[in-house]
Amino acid sequence: MNFLPSEQAGTAFSALVVFALLVSGNCPAQSASRNPAPGRSPGPADPPAEWQPGRGLPALDLGSNSPALAADVVIEKLMAASARRAAELRAYRDTRLYRLEYRGLLGTREATMQVAASYRAPEERNFTIVSETGSKLLLNRVLLKLLDSEREAFRNQKQIELSPENYRFRSLGMDPSPGCESCYLLEVQPRQDNKFLYRGKIWVDARDFALVRMQGRPVKSPSFWIKDTEIFSNWERIGDFWFIEHSRSISHIRMGGMAMLTVDYRDYRVTGVGKTPAPVIGPQLPDPASLTPER
Repeated sequence: MNFLPSEQAGTAFSALVVFALLVSGNCPAQSASRNPAPGRSPGPADPPAEWQPGRGLPALDLGSNSPALAADVVIEKLMAASARRAAELRAYRDTRLYRLEYRGLLGTREATMQVAASYRAPEERNFTIVSETGSKLLLNRVLLKLLDSEREAFRNQKQIELSPENYRFRSLGMDPSPGCESCYLLEVQPRQDNKFLYRGKIWVDARDFALVRMQGRPVKSPSFWIKDTEIFSNWERIGDFWFIEHSRSISHIRMGGMAMLTVDYRDYRVTGVGKTPAPVIGPQLPDPASLTPER
């Protein structure tokens, strides 16, 4: 966002204040290191055709077919398979492209950020910012905060775990999904009002018992300024492991307008595999705060 000269600050200043409220909050400690790489700056992508200001969120379609296995059996196998893979996966790297667009009262504001991420068991997680483009306000007040939210969720893994302790599950039958010809479809309902939890539905691969797809709404809105948010996420199999591939959130702003955030996860490289003792980590949904443009 360009700074305005003082003679133009009258009406523009009030508009800026309103916009700042939409993404209000203290600027985070920039724990991720900025290291722009020349020639790698991503450009903003066109938003999906279905995202239009003033248009409501799609309803959650909870169909009803009888699955081959009961919901509790599917979840038991899902958690066991996830724990085995987590014990094997010792380290990996990936690249993420964050795209944020706001449309509404103040027109359109956009920002993109490319991040190099790495994980080493059991608790080392690092982010390096490779490039940034677009609105400095959105970059500093929103996208950087998403990285901090992911760090917080990583420290609270049991709270975001897809487990009977956190959720109630109901079978909705078998339903194919992209990349998964045979999937169990389950409805998920949180057991408590926890900011890390969702209500919605998940798809579980019937062969690998891995999380393939999720559609849901956070139990709690991350901010007064957000009326509602719906989040869609997909996972993909790379070798012997399943990784999140893409997430998209669509948020309605209480003062008018919508914000859309997409995160594309690319270039996964498994850099460490073994059977050394490791914390048992169950299947997890993304932290809602790391996929919502307002905390």
